[in-house]
Amino acid sequence: MQNNGLIKVFGILFGIVSIYQLSFTFISSEQEDKAASYAINRISEDQADYVTLREQIETNYLDSIGNLPLYGFTSYNDAKGKELNKGLDLKGGINVILQISVKDILKGLTDYTKNPTFNKALDDADILQKSTDVPYVESFFTAFDAIKGEVTLANPDIFANRTLSDVINFEMTDEQVQPIIRRKIDESIVSAFEVLRKRIDKFGVTQPNIQRLGTSGRILVELPGARDVERVKKLLQSTAQLEFWETYKNEQFTNFLYAANNLLIEKGVQNDKKETESSAIDDLLADVEAKDSASLAVGNPLLDLVKGYGYQGGPILAQFAKKDMQTVMGYLDLPEVRRLLPQQYRYIKFAWGIEQENSEIVDLYILKSNREGLPPLSGGVIVDAFNTYDQLGQPAVSMQMDTKGARIWENMTGKASREGSNIAVVLDNIVYSAPGVSKGAISGGRSEISGNFTINEAIDLANVLRAGKLPASADIIQSEIVGPSLGKEAIQSGIYSFGIALLIVLLWMIFYYGSSGIYADVALVLNILLIFGILAGLGAVLTLPGIAGIVLTIGISVDANVLIFERIREELKKGKGQLKAVADGFDNALSSILDANITTGLTALILFVFGTGPIKGFATTLLIGIATSLFTAIFITRLLIDGRSVKGKAVSFATSATKGLFQSMSISFLEKRKTAYIVSSILIVSSLISLSINGLNQGVDFVGGRSYTVRFDKIVNPTEIENVLTDAFGSIEAKTFGEDNQLKITTKFKVDEEGSEVDVEIYEKLYAGLQAYLPAGITYDQFVNGAEDKTVGIMSSIKVGPTIADDIKKNSYLAVIGSLIVVFLYILLRFRKWQFSLGAVAAVFHDVLIVLGIFSLTYSIMPFSMEINQAFIAAILTVIGYSLNDTVVVFDRIREFTNDHPKWKLNTTVNSALNSTLSRTLNTSLTTLLVLLAIFIFGGESIRGFMFALIVGVIVGTYSSVFIATPVMYDTQNDKTEE
Repeated sequence: MQNNGLIKVFGILFGIVSIYQLSFTFISSEQEDKAASYAINRISEDQADYVTLREQIETNYLDSIGNLPLYGFTSYNDAKGKELNKGLDLKGGINVILQISVKDILKGLTDYTKNPTFNKALDDADILQKSTDVPYVESFFTAFDAIKGEVTLANPDIFANRTLSDVINFEMTDEQVQPIIRRKIDESIVSAFEVLRKRIDKFGVTQPNIQRLGTSGRILVELPGARDVERVKKLLQSTAQLEFWETYKNEQFTNFLYAANNLLIEKGVQNDKKETESSAIDDLLADVEAKDSASLAVGNPLLDLVKGYGYQGGPILAQFAKKDMQTVMGYLDLPEVRRLLPQQYRYIKFAWGIEQENSEIVDLYILKSNREGLPPLSGGVIVDAFNTYDQLGQPAVSMQMDTKGARIWENMTGKASREGSNIAVVLDNIVYSAPGVSKGAISGGRSEISGNFTINEAIDLANVLRAGKLPASADIIQSEIVGPSLGKEAIQSGIYSFGIALLIVLLWMIFYYGSSGIYADVALVLNILLIFGILAGLGAVLTLPGIAGIVLTIGISVDANVLIFERIREELKKGKGQLKAVADGFDNALSSILDANITTGLTALILFVFGTGPIKGFATTLLIGIATSLFTAIFITRLLIDGRSVKGKAVSFATSATKGLFQSMSISFLEKRKTAYIVSSILIVSSLISLSINGLNQGVDFVGGRSYTVRFDKIVNPTEIENVLTDAFGSIEAKTFGEDNQLKITTKFKVDEEGSEVDVEIYEKLYAGLQAYLPAGITYDQFVNGAEDKTVGIMSSIKVGPTIADDIKKNSYLAVIGSLIVVFLYILLRFRKWQFSLGAVAAVFHDVLIVLGIFSLTYSIMPFSMEINQAFIAAILTVIGYSLNDTVVVFDRIREFTNDHPKWKLNTTVNSALNSTLSRTLNTSLTTLLVLLAIFIFGGESIRGFMFALIVGVIVGTYSSVFIATPVMYDTQNDKTEE
């Protein structure tokens, strides 16, 4: 081999750079371990809020040493920014996909018009969206066009308004307006992205990831290490709609409450004092006119709900229980009740105060509104905000307004001071505070929000206000939450499975190939070092599927060495000297290695394009692994073997136990193809029947829903848990997930509804329903969140909305079909005969159908999860890649034998090629199976189904390359007997 010196330099440099990149990971981990030890020694476990205080001490310690030099070339802060990123499944944290409401953006662009055609088109677009995956704005255009009549998009009360007057005028056609609206929507989504990015940058987690998904209104946010789920959701979903409202005095409305209560009595609204249901409002709305005014009522529907009143002359009308908020607001919003207000108060606005954790009572404020329902001052004037402390030493948020806002603020505070009234500070329709103004007008534009905040709430609120408001609401349509303890377990199982798989391969190579196996092992270890180094250097995220991808890369790397060593053994058998045999062996194996790795690489590339989250991580490591495997197998192994050979020292390519193994085989494979066709037909028909009857166990990725991994302190019965939770959730599924004390609970309860309220409702139902199975004394917060070393409660959760589930399913189909088309074309290009492409694709279809069939037949009886989700699609694509890898090696040898022996009959050529590759086929398949079995047994429950699919795929793929792909190629040839 030429340029050995250059290869050696490259190998050393790549290794040094990889070690350098990985050093940051070890340094940051070392400092964090020191911080953890320091915190543990500073605080007692018996102390209240032990976990929170310990985390705070760790954070303070790391902040104090953050910029101190370490080892002469870095610091903790620098190393933390360059360490190998760990995904949610390894570190714990939160991953969400937000959908920015295009509907809200459209409303905003029309200045919230009341135009009936526009609003009807929005309602119709909502319906269209349930059966299509086109962008919302296109559904709106379709719906509007269907009902518009003489109305156009450029109507003055639709888009030709003051806000858009510089780009849209009333003479424009709909076709001219539509691209402008599309552009405005895109600008709003970009604005939302920037607002979210600014919020996240200030949140305090390391290595956050935020990215816009295509041209849609979807934004992916990953926060590894984040633990406070509710805090994150508030941060992401708060629109930060800050408003300042003048208030009325409550003494002006005492009679209103009594009048409203009497009206409800007259209309027959009954109120059970023990529990008030919103159905009372529904009944009134349904037939309020039909009820007899003399109907008897029990109690006072409204007054019985009053728990207290604000101080006289203040802005609080009354106080109510949290559980009655919806009922009370329903009463007050009834047109009949609103008509009881005096004429001068007809634009009154009722708003709830902030809900306090330690109180069940909420204040109801009275705000001065107007015909347009717009506040005199909004948060758009805020130029800065920061957390501070109020006069009582409680956390608060101080704000600074711009010149225009300062002027309006001065007028508002001056008026409030003269009238002795208050100004309500309202954020997202919640009154945070309503201070009085006693010392005259406030100039300079400085204001403050207080509201019994925690320090974290004050920090988040200041960050949100400083970043600005979202142009529209943001709904979480997909989320994944992994507890930190589950992440730690995943790391342990991942490292364990990785170490065992690596040890198995290293020992097998030495056992089978002797001293050359040692050189292959050195190249393999360098390969792994390069993979981790490149991942760290690129800032890629390592996930549990990513570790599986690296372990699978071990099999790919071994396959390349096996191909080379088998060819060298063939050359030695021909009587060639060692130097010549090594050179010819490497040269002859190169074509097969490249073809096999390119086909696998193509499927990995498609997986990278269509995959998301952890699956993209799997594809990333697989692509990197293919590249590094080629480098180490072709160049590094060659360098080591040549280095010994040129010195005249012998290199063994077999041991006494494996010498001559499989080298004198003479099996007539083609004669057995009819039997193989029958066996495969039975398997395929059985699979198709099962798929049509049993179907597949589709996970929430594909059908939408919520899934929770719940751990108990004792063994639980899944069927019993299902029965207990059925009343609360309706349709629910509980399955053992890993150990017998851990379940995966899946439900479609309110899957179409968004918002944190639904999530909290489900958590509360789970907590209440599982009380009898949880240890005594566990609180709701411990059940949902818990500590870093959490051993009981919700360990992880996944939520997928039905819309994004359809998109995931569609992308998965595209990925599978796309990979088949690409590979068909590649093989056609390489082998120049469509018969080879047909044989390869037939084998792939055969393998995929059988894997699907086995999952369909056994998902109800297997002791581990066999859900069809994104991970399963990754497994299918990997099976496709492996099967093609195996098939291409056989085809490459057939092509070689055809060129070397043009006078042989085709069946002789094919059988000879199959026999000559049998050693490689069995060796590679056995090695890969051992690796996959190690991951399957020790790699953790979350990827067990994924690994099972790969194991089945490797077995079936090995079989199909010999008994399906090759026979199909052979049977479709025009002339098989030509001399």
